[in-house]
Amino acid sequence: MAGHVVPHFHNSAGVPSIAIGARKFMCVGALPPYDHPHVFLDMGSDDEIICPYCSTLYKFDAKLHGTDSTPPGCLYETPVAA
Repeated sequence: MAGHVVPHFHNSAGVPSIAIGARKFMCVGALPPYDHPHVFLDMGSDDEIICPYCSTLYKFDAKLHGTDSTPPGCLYETPVAA
């Protein structure tokens, strides 16, 4: 999670739902430059939440680590400057 305390997830693949291992996270929409405002989402005690910008349905899966997702590869990591 380079550069992020709270995991950031993206939906560049355009799938209708993403299972994640975190209840508090940021949704960035698609990868930059096609991202939307990075919005903090908190499921609280619920098991799912819909992003108000991109309408991605995020579902909590306790079997996943906090930065893992199904489908895999939805974690957004800030590029490291060379």
